[in-house]
Amino acid sequence: MDVEAVRQITSETVYVIITTAAPLLLISLTIGLAVSIFQTVTSIQEQTLTFVPKVLGIFSGIMLLGHWMLNNMVTLMTELWSDFTIYVK
Repeated sequence: MDVEAVRQITSETVYVIITTAAPLLLISLTIGLAVSIFQTVTSIQEQTLTFVPKVLGIFSGIMLLGHWMLNNMVTLMTELWSDFTIYVK
């Protein structure tokens, strides 16, 4: 197994990680920003206020996007395991 193969596997893995995690991170970022703006406008300085909306948002995101996320990860692992004999050489 040469350096180019390792670089290609690493690149593909990082890409799958980023594309799989990005929707949930964007949901969390958007909800956090909205709650922060709400706190600024209303002068409420409660640190735990963002927790419940973020949990609900992430849960909703997992419910909507979970199948797609799992398919991304399973596809990557299937490709890696199917080419396992090539990597062992």
